[in-house]
Amino acid sequence: MKKGIRLCRIEKLLIKFCFLMIIVFPVASVLSKATLSNMNLEVEKLKREVSIQNNSNESLSMRVDELKSLANIEAVASLEGLSYNSYNIKVVSNN
Repeated sequence: MKKGIRLCRIEKLLIKFCFLMIIVFPVASVLSKATLSNMNLEVEKLKREVSIQNNSNESLSMRVDELKSLANIEAVASLEGLSYNSYNIKVVSNN
């Protein structure tokens, strides 16, 4: 006759728990790394979009500066039939 090893209920639960953890930990690790990788890709995409928007903002700012230059104002004024008279300009200061 063979005598088997008798395990109590707690020991059986511990063995089942260990087998479950052996399966769950690798799966959870792979899933968390995949999620992290997706988040990193999204962060890089957003950084690229921010960089593009910053370049666009700088370009528009330069265009605004160009349009509000005195030379451009004088050119538009002359096209509209207006003239620039420096003796009509009054300087106001906060004294």
